Formats: sequence, C-alpha cells, structure tokens
Amino acid sequence: MLARQTVLTEADGDCVAVEKPDGKSPVLIICEHASCVLPERLGNLGLSSEALASHIAWDPGALAVSRGMSAALDATLVHQRFSRLVYDCNRPPESPGAMPEVSEIYTIPGNQHLSAAERQARTEALYIPFHDRIRALLRDRRARGQETVIVTVHSFTPVYMGASRDVELGILHDEDSYLADRMLNAAEDAPLYKTERNSPYGPEDGVTHTLKLHGIANGLHNVMIEVRNDLVADDIGQGVVADYLTGLIQRSLDA
Repeated sequence: MLARQTVLTEADGDCVAVEKPDGKSPVLIICEHASCVLPERLGNLGLSSEALASHIAWDPGALAVSRGMSAALDATLVHQRFSRLVYDCNRPPESPGAMPEVSEIYTIPGNQHLSAAERQARTEALYIPFHDRIRALLRDRRARGQETVIVTVHSFTPVYMGASRDVELGILHDEDSYLADRMLNAAEDAPLYKTERNSPYGPEDGVTHTLKLHGIANGLHNVMIEVRNDLVADDIGQGVVADYLTGLIQRSLDA
C-alpha cells in the first residue's frame, strides 16, 4: 500500500477499469494501452503535450475499438487507466520496456535512472493490480462455468522509425495459434484490410506477455489484435474496425 501511495493519489482512483463484468460472451477483452493519462504525482515525466498525446504514451483508438467489440459481443472489457509510460502492463517487471527510458524518438526524462524502489512502487501501483484483477475475473468465470478466450487490442503507427507499414491489421499469437488461425481464415473470406500474421510485431518482440500470463498459462485460447492507428482516428473508423473485428471473432468462435 505504501508503494501505491507514492505513485497514485486518492484523486487518481483505481488503475484498472472493468466494463461489462457480467458479459455473457466467452471473449474477455484486455486493453493494456488504453490511456495516455499520467498519475498526478508524476507530473508530465518531462515530456511535451505533443509527446504525451502520441503513440509512445498509449494506443490511440484501441479503447474505442475495444468498447465497440465489447458492446457487440456482450464481452467483459478490462483496461488500464494510466499511460504505458508509467508502466507498460504488457511487459513483465524485469523488462526494460516496462518503464521505458526511451520510446521511439523520445527520451523519457521522468523514467531515467529509476531506483529499484521506484520501479517496485510503479509495479505495485499499476502492474500487479491490473493483472490481479484479470486473475480475479478468470476465477469468477471458472466458478460459474463460463468459457473464456482472451483477446487483447492494440494499435500501431503507420510509420515507425521512418519506415512505412503497409499492413493494416495484425493478428498476433505466441505458441497457441488456434484463435489466430481462425481469424486469419475469416479475414481471407472478408478481406477489408491488409491483414498479416504476427505483424508489425511478433512474439520475438516481447509483445505477447499478457497472452502468455493469462491465456497460455491457463490453457485458454488467446489472440492479440493490432490495428494501424490511422484507421481508427475517428468515430467512423473506430466503428468500422470494431464491427469487422467482431465479425472475425464471432466467425472464429463458431468455426
């Protein structure tokens, strides 16, 4: 509790939000990079407002797409309420990317030379409660006999380190490709977006932490979705992508 109090104030509220906790769908949607908000005590981490609104701080459009899918599927949604610059909940505590000192072209002054105690405080304030809440939801679902498949939702930039990305939709997986295979097959039947497997990232980039932690470790089918963020820059794009992904997932579950 003391560690949490050094990061979050009472005004900040809880670090994790759960929507539709009693959703009937087998799908459990997780959005780790939903917010660009920083805890009050951490100020702006030494960054400009432009940097804090950019992809380094969050996945623009990911929460809106997640909410659209949650509503359409009647699926529970879990999302982190604070920026991944404070703690990236898709990385384990030992990962340098959990509290990055540099992200893309930006140096993060407020993350430079963090002490072991400061890193532990952020871990206890953000990472542990987030994943504990997911574990609790999974326990509740098992207790009531509700099937679960895990779907994490992210967005990525059209240009990264000066290189353009042609892929529009990535379907990612680690060692369990069951759901990804079916979604990719469904996307071939309805090719609205340029869709690729394990692109623009893959397991070798360390992006499947949540899938492994809650999916693979529990024998639950799982998939990670990456949407190019220029496609979800407004309400219309977010709605179209959410509807399309809902269709892919539903067809995959029915297969």
